[in-house]
Amino acid sequence: MAFHVLGINHKTAPVALREKVAFDEHRLTTALRTLRDERGVAEVVILSTCNRTELYWAGSATGDDLSAWLERHHGEKLDLAQSLYVHSEREAVEHAFSVASGLDSMVLGEAQILGQLKDAYRVAQAAGATGPELNKLFQAAFSAAKRVRTETQIGANAVSLASATVSLARRVFADLGERTALMIGAGEMIGLAARHFATAGVKRMVIANRTLSRAQTLAAELGAYAVDLGALDRELADADIVVSCTASLEPIVTKAAAAAAVHARRRRRPIFMTDLAVPRDIEPAVADLEDVYLFSIDDLQQLVEENRQQREAAAGEARHVIGAEVTRFLTEARAHDAGPAIRALRQQADSIRAQTVEQARRMLQAGKPAEEIIDFLGNTLTNRLLHAPTQALRHASEATDPELAQTLARLLTEDRGRQ
Repeated sequence: MAFHVLGINHKTAPVALREKVAFDEHRLTTALRTLRDERGVAEVVILSTCNRTELYWAGSATGDDLSAWLERHHGEKLDLAQSLYVHSEREAVEHAFSVASGLDSMVLGEAQILGQLKDAYRVAQAAGATGPELNKLFQAAFSAAKRVRTETQIGANAVSLASATVSLARRVFADLGERTALMIGAGEMIGLAARHFATAGVKRMVIANRTLSRAQTLAAELGAYAVDLGALDRELADADIVVSCTASLEPIVTKAAAAAAVHARRRRRPIFMTDLAVPRDIEPAVADLEDVYLFSIDDLQQLVEENRQQREAAAGEARHVIGAEVTRFLTEARAHDAGPAIRALRQQADSIRAQTVEQARRMLQAGKPAEEIIDFLGNTLTNRLLHAPTQALRHASEATDPELAQTLARLLTEDRGRQ
């Protein structure tokens, strides 16, 4: 059965168009069942994230069929022709493996997409939309992604400012779970950094912001504690990790405030500070203090760029792994597809053999000479076994189908050529 992918992603369309074809998770099951009922769609999985919407299906339906369904489902004229991509057969398998491995992501090598793909597959399974073909494809894609993660460095280096901040913090503190993190600000960047630190194991986190209600909103999401900037000096003394990103025109953390915090800490415990703001929130002179490790946004961007280049280098290795996995998958799939035909051919040959041997046995019982019986067996088996393929070869030649005729001829002469 044929594999296909139709999709739209961050490379082919702006977010304004991507959001129009996204699937609400609460209605995804209904969409799967509706699409599964379309002619030519035997099995289907729908992947829908902020950066891509993709339909994976097995069957005879075309990309035009699925594009038309997509527009009908979303109930508006979307003009998707210039933004959609369609892959079939090997290209579809390569695409699925690349997506699972993070090679097609906006952030090269990111691991989140694998979890999203697994979720999409599980939802499709629960909806009864998958079957043996897509089951094999997605299990192979997950296996390929695991091999890429294991054998390459595609996901080893942080390539966002937030993840790079966590990466640097790990260089100062071996166990982030025992540390207190102070986030100054409550905007998008601080929210992203806070989530990264929470994922990294930080259990105690404080959100400090000029507007307390905004700090409380973010703190509630993360199970953190919210304060206003008036409590900043007190919180600085307790913080092991400080990340700041506000819109302030003046420094939020002065050298004097940082020095007081260091003095108040017991046993000269170090403080890791990252300033993600422009203009800067933390006075550059803070870096002169002992036991303070201060990194600016330029430091982080340099690290991110170095890591991005390392991921690009690892991507070449990852694509080599994927190429090998795709070849293996397709080879096994073709062998499996040929199984029924091989069994039918053997059953037919066994039937011809049994019929011919029975005739020879009767000849033997009738007293026919052994030489005559041997000639009968040889000639009859040859004629009967070759009848069907030679007829097919003749019909292919008469129908001016040279490709089929050449294939049949190669099959009939292959064994003889090896002798």
